[in-house]
Amino acid sequence: MGIGDKMKNAAESAKGKMKERTGDATDNEDLQAEGQTEKTKADLKQAGEKAKDAFRE
Repeated sequence: MGIGDKMKNAAESAKGKMKERTGDATDNEDLQAEGQTEKTKADLKQAGEKAKDAFRE
């Protein structure tokens, strides 16, 4: 996994986490769900990249 991909996935995960927390604080279930979805997608991308790296080694 390239460092750029790692940074991009981390930024997406952080963005999702922030949306989720904002949704919690404002009782906005849609924003909370959107943030949770973004965070999950970023985490899955990162896990996929780690699996690719493991097979390369």
